[in-house]
Amino acid sequence: MKKIILIFLILLTFNPIFSQNPEWKNYTNGQVVNVIAIEDSLLWVGTNGGLVKIDETNDTTTYFTKASGLPSNHIYSITIDKNGDKWIGTGSGLVKYDGTNWTIKNTSNSNLPHNYVKFITTDSIDNKWIGTYSGLAKFDGTNWTVYKSSNSGLPQNEVCSIAIDENDNKWIGTFGGGLAKFDGTNWIVYDSFNSGLPYNYINSIAIDETGNKWIGTIGSVPGTDAFGLVKFDGANWTVYNKSNSGLPDNWVRSIALDEVGNKWIGTSNSLGTGNGLAKFDGTNWTVYSTSNSGLLSNLVISLAIDGSDNKLIGTNRGLVKFDEINWTDYSTSNSGLPTNEVYSIMAGRNDVKWIGTRSGGLVKFDGTNWTVFNISNSALPNNKITSIAMDSLGNKWIGTSGGVGKFDNTTWTIYNTSNSGLPNDIVSAIAIDQNGNKWIATLYGGLAKFDDTNWSVYNSSNYGLPGNYIHSLCIDGSNNKWIGTYNGGLAKFDDTNWTIFNSSNSGLPYNLVYSLFIDGSDNKWIGTEYGLAKFDGTNWTIYNTTNSGLPDRSVRSIVVEGSGDKWIGTLYGGLAKFDDSSWTIFNMNNSSLPYNWIMALDIDVNGSKWIATRYGGVAVFNEGNVVPVELTSFNASVFDSGIRLDWETATELNNLGFEIEKKEIVSLKDVKNNIGFINIGFVEGGGNSTSLKSYSFIDENLAANSINTYRLKQIDFDGTFAYSEEVEVTFNNPQNFSLHQNYPNPFNPVTTISYSLPNTSMVSLKVYNILGKEVATLVNEEKPSGSYKVEFDAESVSRRIASGIYLYKLTASGDAGNFTETKKLILLK
Repeated sequence: MKKIILIFLILLTFNPIFSQNPEWKNYTNGQVVNVIAIEDSLLWVGTNGGLVKIDETNDTTTYFTKASGLPSNHIYSITIDKNGDKWIGTGSGLVKYDGTNWTIKNTSNSNLPHNYVKFITTDSIDNKWIGTYSGLAKFDGTNWTVYKSSNSGLPQNEVCSIAIDENDNKWIGTFGGGLAKFDGTNWIVYDSFNSGLPYNYINSIAIDETGNKWIGTIGSVPGTDAFGLVKFDGANWTVYNKSNSGLPDNWVRSIALDEVGNKWIGTSNSLGTGNGLAKFDGTNWTVYSTSNSGLLSNLVISLAIDGSDNKLIGTNRGLVKFDEINWTDYSTSNSGLPTNEVYSIMAGRNDVKWIGTRSGGLVKFDGTNWTVFNISNSALPNNKITSIAMDSLGNKWIGTSGGVGKFDNTTWTIYNTSNSGLPNDIVSAIAIDQNGNKWIATLYGGLAKFDDTNWSVYNSSNYGLPGNYIHSLCIDGSNNKWIGTYNGGLAKFDDTNWTIFNSSNSGLPYNLVYSLFIDGSDNKWIGTEYGLAKFDGTNWTIYNTTNSGLPDRSVRSIVVEGSGDKWIGTLYGGLAKFDDSSWTIFNMNNSSLPYNWIMALDIDVNGSKWIATRYGGVAVFNEGNVVPVELTSFNASVFDSGIRLDWETATELNNLGFEIEKKEIVSLKDVKNNIGFINIGFVEGGGNSTSLKSYSFIDENLAANSINTYRLKQIDFDGTFAYSEEVEVTFNNPQNFSLHQNYPNPFNPVTTISYSLPNTSMVSLKVYNILGKEVATLVNEEKPSGSYKVEFDAESVSRRIASGIYLYKLTASGDAGNFTETKKLILLK
């Protein structure tokens, strides 16, 4: 048993340095090119699948992902300083890369105002100016200065672009607050109310040789051309849009200036498609699109111009170079994945992996070559692949949102509601029984059995199936079918009788069953919306976020390897390994997992774990020796709707993790009764490490006006433990009504809206389109005082909605009075 050492509230800033983790691989799609930076003959390209270095001298490409040391695969900005260090803005912090080491700066170890870094540039003395989702930061290499709307003239905290003129003035484009000029002391704000700026949502800024500012605005206001490209000469404003110029679209995503002064403008639109690239020489417009040029896509996201005046054009379909005669494509993906949204995976049958994506079709990967099957190049019925199974003859049975495809490696056979007995075309799961029958679960039509000739359909009307909306399906060693439904619980079918298990008649914790797996001892492992259940045929054992190390309540995928270890994929908590006694957690913060939302899991013949993620592509984990305890800081602070705990370790040895314990005092009675600590959560440790590690935990289960005392219980792999010192913080009721800006914004497809109530109130929270038509009702009920978070999923609304600006409106009424506020959000597909 080692002693846990606490050095309390050290005020030094530590910057963790990460190197490549050989245990992990990330396979990503890097076609969405967010930013391009040029360093002599090197191109540094930031994508949604990681960072790419292209050496044009020797024609080599190097890919960097979370497995290389990046904190996130989503790269939004890059600048190169005077020392040649690359400064990289990601969705999880700021990174400095010196060619060997990655140094991470985030909200936990620095004064960076937000981990979503949208823009970076350097000034004449190499200060870094960093635009984030929640403020502007200046970093001189040692000290941070943060500018927000609350402490400066910055008109809005979300900073999308920064340009610096020859007088070292900073021109700052914000998302909703217009344009700000900052000379180091004074602020001047230009917006649609006090100037000729037509729109306050600014995505890009460029300054030409004569000092003119070229400003790209984005937005969606039906029936108006009041935005587009803007020129500001210091006195006059000139607006170029689709109506009065050759600009192909009013959504201006990027601007670059070539050596002869031409303006190159990349466009998008409210549908998320774009209308191409424009060149403007001050008089004439030339438009390049996929129909008249080698442009890869009409959605142009980023632009850069190299020393030879070549135009580097980043789109949502890759990177292309244009010398005004020839178009040259570059590879920016480290795999053949057509998208980073992966829904299903089959890796365990042989050396070939089959991967199903949300919108890009089916992918075959043999370890070297990638082959994509989609509706354009094959008979695949739909590009959304929900499930994959293989029969004894090696045929692949592919579940899609357009029916079932059987693929024998040469020929496709399609089964749908039009040509077969399939009850519904949206297929959620496929399993093959001991007799070779195919069991096909659908989202709305129940369960189908197909014996290669005849179809039998089982649904809630004609059989004992508790619901026709099926999420999961598994077959045990006795050929029993186990069916997980949306809200009807779990069903067992032995080909004659149905047995229903639900939260009322069994130990099933919740009736929404997302995932199923049957281990070698015939135990059923059942993933629900509220925890994991083990059922041995008689007894139920429940694992949830309160009584175990399960990192998230919603269990989306399960696989059990030969050793008996359970691997559990969750909605927001990442990946968990459970060996029947201890839990090991892998997430975006403590591992190279690219995304915490796990869609599917499988284990290949070598024991590697193949992990399909919602937005991070595919991760492969080759578990080896555990390589990440002197505690250097531990503090607590009020954070949004709860209390945030942050702590750091300098070294760790055999560290399983930290239980978070709390003592909450609400009244004098609690003091008199000398209430003790209770366990409120668990954070996975790093195992063994000699580098700095940062941890955090948010407690949102809080009583109003309470005094909360926290301590950490650090636990070794052998079960021994030690306590940290205690920290105390007071949590008070919100004093006023408030509605906060959604995050992320823009978003696709999910964003979070927060609001606060000072007392019990009747609450309505609704989303409207720009014309005032209701899109969704998120809240419509009485709520007690407190702070709340609500998710809005654009894909869950009854009718599909397009990219564009929407409004969300909070109305609350209670003893504290009435409150109404409306804010904007942007869906950007």
